[in-house]
Amino acid sequence: MKVVVIGGTGLIGSKLVAKLNEHGHEAVPAAPNTGVNTLTGEGLAEVLDGASVVIDVSNSPSFEDDAVMKFFRTSTTNLLKAEADAGVTHHAALSVVGTERLQQSGYFRAKQAQEELIRESGIPYSIVHATQFFEFMKGIAEAATDGDTVRLAPAKIRPVFSDDVAATVGRTAVGAPVNGVVEVAGPDEFQLDELIRKGLAAKKDPRKVVTDAHSPYFGAELKDTTLLPGPDAHIAETRFADWLAQQR
Repeated sequence: MKVVVIGGTGLIGSKLVAKLNEHGHEAVPAAPNTGVNTLTGEGLAEVLDGASVVIDVSNSPSFEDDAVMKFFRTSTTNLLKAEADAGVTHHAALSVVGTERLQQSGYFRAKQAQEELIRESGIPYSIVHATQFFEFMKGIAEAATDGDTVRLAPAKIRPVFSDDVAATVGRTAVGAPVNGVVEVAGPDEFQLDELIRKGLAAKKDPRKVVTDAHSPYFGAELKDTTLLPGPDAHIAETRFADWLAQQR
């Protein structure tokens, strides 16, 4: 089947396109650098012609509250309208485990708005909630850094390898729409502060991780289980320690 991957040249999107093509689908990457812009609508009608499935793994270039809300509202509205016009029968989107519990954060309010637009569109859909990627640990550390100190809450987290996320999204997208949420997480549970401490140590990064239960996570205060998936989550195989060893 023809599958259009919005954000198809990024970290997850490029992996998705490769995996889907390996399995005999016609996967088409769609992004501004391929002539498709969901914010303006440019190229959408053309790329969606003949598509059965659309997978949206795009992300906002800015995490500032107003900018990120505008990005997800505008791009998702334009995309869903173009899908309806093209007769797309399955919309799959990547979101984040705990989105509905992180509404103090402007970014996660925008992701929640995106999910609500998808649910209300009338197009059969599947939303994949992933825990944070191994590759995003650097970004978490940067966001929590003040000088040489990284302040993080000891909330539990099960980080996941981006390859495993791409595999789950791909499988979900070419299957029957679930009209709900599928969760995917890594095999190991850590405390967030402990996880980042391990990652920085492996990179010989001199920053000191300080445990602070009230330290915000992209603007939201965390409870112990905010970032954990539910009991029915798909548990991926790749362990953080194995991935980390390969990065050296």
